[in-house]
Amino acid sequence: MKAGFFETDITPSIGMEQPGGYGKMYIKSFHDALKVRAAVFSDGKETVALVGVDSCVIQAKLVNVVRRKVSGCTGIKESAIMMGASHTHAGGPLFGASAEDFADAPEFVRNLALNESTAIDPLYFDYVAGQSVTAICEAYRRMQDASLSCGSGYEDQVAFNRRLRVKQGRVYTHPGKGNPDIIGFAGPVDPEVGVLSAWDREGKLMGCVINYACHGTTNYGAVTADWIYHLEKRIRGAMNRDAVVVFLNGASGDITQVNNLSMSEREVGDKYSDFVGSRVAAEAIKVMVTAEKGSLEPVASASRVLRLKRRKPSGNRMDEAMKIVSVSREKTVNNSDWVFAKELLLADYLVSKNPVAGVEVQAVQVGPAVFLANPAEYFCHLGLKIKKASPFPLTWVVELANGSVGYVPGRAAYRETGGGYETVLTSYSNLETGAGEKIVKASVELAGSLNPGQLPERPRAQKGSPWNYGVLGPDRE
Repeated sequence: MKAGFFETDITPSIGMEQPGGYGKMYIKSFHDALKVRAAVFSDGKETVALVGVDSCVIQAKLVNVVRRKVSGCTGIKESAIMMGASHTHAGGPLFGASAEDFADAPEFVRNLALNESTAIDPLYFDYVAGQSVTAICEAYRRMQDASLSCGSGYEDQVAFNRRLRVKQGRVYTHPGKGNPDIIGFAGPVDPEVGVLSAWDREGKLMGCVINYACHGTTNYGAVTADWIYHLEKRIRGAMNRDAVVVFLNGASGDITQVNNLSMSEREVGDKYSDFVGSRVAAEAIKVMVTAEKGSLEPVASASRVLRLKRRKPSGNRMDEAMKIVSVSREKTVNNSDWVFAKELLLADYLVSKNPVAGVEVQAVQVGPAVFLANPAEYFCHLGLKIKKASPFPLTWVVELANGSVGYVPGRAAYRETGGGYETVLTSYSNLETGAGEKIVKASVELAGSLNPGQLPERPRAQKGSPWNYGVLGPDRE
């Protein structure tokens, strides 16, 4: 088998927009570089690329541009290229509205989209697209003979479900530490640390692909890859300072580093960024030194585009939203009322323009491991369903891959006993309520269309006889 790795820099400039919320924020300082990290694997018959992008989200149109150019340069099938956003909330302006999307909108809607909301920077968009093409093509060009290993670790001390049930009979997102109304977590976490590694002929780590489910929200004051920066630093420090660490986020739409059931300080800042990254790295390193190396065949890919309906707001809600937005944000009693009224108006325009969304579900296989990707900020329990039903020895779900369709919870989140802002209709999140389960079904079907490879096993020992010293004794008084 062959493998190749490469990384490029996509650090934005001071003054650019910093996405991660529903309004304008701007980059004021720098902590660490943002990157595109690419891994390419080939079994001599098929070639696949797994690409991690340090960004809150990535747009499908950016992925389409990258795939087309990479395929033209390398011959890798477009459907065999997977690009996943790390979901750092301290990245550059690849997320939000674009002038193109709102070109035909009424002026007041266009103003809300471009001047009152996060917006994409077209120059940064082109820069990231170019750097992504370079990363993948260079990884392809640098492919060399390699032994591969894969396995999973277990880390359950750094990630927590942010949605909790409360006495009011509802679910709240981040109800607040010490809130006496909290009953308990409303959903699970996924403690699996997935690791796919490549080793050169001398046994040196060339690079790895890490999958873990947790938001990138530990340290979003300055530009940073968040805890993924510390993940990379620890793996390089232990294994090889030149290794490329590709990170693909798991199903973490409702998972962050904040434990709302703990009364310890809120888990933010570089201290906790290091804590999360280092613990995940420790598990990844344990897998790397434990998993048997070998030839992980076959390499394959498959994809499908689902046509999912979008939710449209009612006329009454639109009237209420217009009244709220007609008052300036600063004069609104509850600022979040204004923000979500604005979002409803934007959603109405976008859904009217495109009532059905194309949602790509993709599978990329490397031997016994399969990466199953979707473009949602996907709820954890849905990712666990995919893993449970997959026929592969190792199944790793990748969210926010190849595009962005917003939060996708399960159906239960939309019941009267559900809730949380992830279920609110916005320009970001507006898919039909059954979208999560449809993605589960499609993902499992894609996995079922592939032929799982075998995990490498340690060589068998010959049957032996007792060790000479081992048969001695005991000496007794």
